[in-house]
Amino acid sequence: MGLFDKLFGGGKKKGSQETAEARGLHMPDLKLPVDEKFTINFKKNGGKFIYCDSLKEVKSTLKNIIAENSWEEESFFSMDERLEKKFSKENINFTANPKQSPVFITTCEYLIAQNGSILICSNQINDRKLDELPSNFIVYATTSQLTDSIGEGLKNIKKKYTNHIPANITTIKNFQEKPENKDNFLSYGSSSKNLYLLLLEDL
Repeated sequence: MGLFDKLFGGGKKKGSQETAEARGLHMPDLKLPVDEKFTINFKKNGGKFIYCDSLKEVKSTLKNIIAENSWEEESFFSMDERLEKKFSKENINFTANPKQSPVFITTCEYLIAQNGSILICSNQINDRKLDELPSNFIVYATTSQLTDSIGEGLKNIKKKYTNHIPANITTIKNFQEKPENKDNFLSYGSSSKNLYLLLLEDL
């Protein structure tokens, strides 16, 4: 059984998910599994989550996203040659200029369960700020990239890149425009993104 099957198949975890969502902001956190905690917080942030159990399903879902948004004639902004190669047979045109595309397709470093955010760095966005990138994101990630907190994510990055720690480390957290975020100075450089997460199980 896949890691997320119980979350979306009405299985045993449903009760704990409903309880967690109903507790409110000021109640103590329940001890939820990392995958469930991420799913709840990511969806609260307005992210669109698609769990896939094979690369074939990832590619099929990507085609559906393109059709849903009428992006068939659009080029996708990308800074990852490996990702371009992975989806090279899906009739997607890629561009290196973010101003020529409404969509940014990328990987990430980690998925943060604590607040449902996506941890990225210069490996994904070079030295660009989030508000310099297209407003639509498609993020390709795997279940092994789930981690509980930002602190753990940063520790993992330090271990992963021992000799050359990447710069421009940031999180994407706002996936839909909200009035409370519009004039929030804490969101400077972190403009909201319409974000699709294609999550492939690799555990």
